[in-house]
Amino acid sequence: MIIGQIESYNIEKQTGIAKSQDDFFEFDATSWKSSVPPDQGDEVTFNVNDGVVSNMLLVAETMKPVEAVKSKKIAYLLSILIGTGLHRHYLGFYKLGLAQLAFSVATGGFGVVWGFIDAVLLFAGHINRDAKNRPLK
Repeated sequence: MIIGQIESYNIEKQTGIAKSQDDFFEFDATSWKSSVPPDQGDEVTFNVNDGVVSNMLLVAETMKPVEAVKSKKIAYLLSILIGTGLHRHYLGFYKLGLAQLAFSVATGGFGVVWGFIDAVLLFAGHINRDAKNRPLK
């Protein structure tokens, strides 16, 4: 499988040129497998056999949807019960979690208010992704 970009596409002739690194490949409408028509600049994947392009798809259509790994409920419980940044560590925001812990220690536990605010943000859906930008379960 080759990854490339559409350099040009003629709607009337239904032919175009795709580029991968320094190689150019001609393709036609029969090799296009995506649901939307090709457009200049589209990132695509395709196969080439004996100089003939086949199975050309938009890269976005070949990607699997991102799966949730971390639980919103666990993050919520950690923030409401402990409130000192442990929920941020759980979500992968290590520096922010350490900052929240340091603030809690420096203020004699007042940083728990920050944890409560984060709990409200989690409950309301404003914190809805982990540090790797995956959705929360």
